Amino acid sequence: MKRPIFLFILAILQGSSLAQTATPRPHILGIDHVAFYTTAPDGAKKLYADVLGLASAAPVEAGTARYLIGRQWIGLSPAPDAKATDRMDHVAFLTDNIVALRRYLAEKGFKTSQIDGRSDHSLGISMKDPDGHPIEFIERPKDETPAPPASAVSRHMIHAGFLVYHRDIEDHFYLDILGFRPYWHGGMKENVTDWDAMQVPDGTDWLEYMLNQPAHPDLQLTGVMNHISLGVADIKKAQAMLESHGWKQHGNEKAQLGRDGKWQLNIYDPDLTRVELMEFKPVEKPCCSDFTGPHPTE
Repeated sequence: MKRPIFLFILAILQGSSLAQTATPRPHILGIDHVAFYTTAPDGAKKLYADVLGLASAAPVEAGTARYLIGRQWIGLSPAPDAKATDRMDHVAFLTDNIVALRRYLAEKGFKTSQIDGRSDHSLGISMKDPDGHPIEFIERPKDETPAPPASAVSRHMIHAGFLVYHRDIEDHFYLDILGFRPYWHGGMKENVTDWDAMQVPDGTDWLEYMLNQPAHPDLQLTGVMNHISLGVADIKKAQAMLESHGWKQHGNEKAQLGRDGKWQLNIYDPDLTRVELMEFKPVEKPCCSDFTGPHPTE
């Protein structure tokens, strides 16, 4: 057999072998938690526990407060630099096989931390996405979801958003490598995309790119952009519950119809981080694009 033909056949056989042994991507089911820094833990507790009515949970790390939304949670830890203009620590996604996901990412050329066990019995890995955002992947034991308290304004964190400056490399990571799916995109103008929402591959939660922002935003702008969204079935009922907990409508903290056709209400913690209450379904046709995936539910 001539050498070029032999090498060609060998390459085919090697490619076939690699295809058979490549690790399939495990499921990515939703958002597990989102963590922020705070310079005012007492004020943050008033918002998350008292106004939003979320139950607290034992910390995963010393000094970190946790507030539950079903099995999801919001984490707050002391800000290492009070003058920093970004209060988002990390976004964590839920998987059903942390070992296989770490192997899958390594095969795709992405480096993660070692798998570590945590005090809430979860297993996790951490890394930075291509645009530099700290993210985590978490596998949880298959125990029952705790019943949220009657005071909880929401029982489902439906999305998290953060500033994105290099969309192409983010798309390659989230869409091509992880399998996220387009959900909706829009902006303040019909022909400009300021927000790009992509659902996790095996659920309805989504990650929202916040686009077209200055390179060095101040704390207020970063707090608006690097945000979380809690789903509600009825914004009027959610507002009434907030008011029963002592909250009063003021300034930009008011119910309004978003460009995606969904009712929303933004409130802010003491570090200006935005918590967006959003109805699960639109009440009118969205601007800019149609929804291309199922809407989340409670």
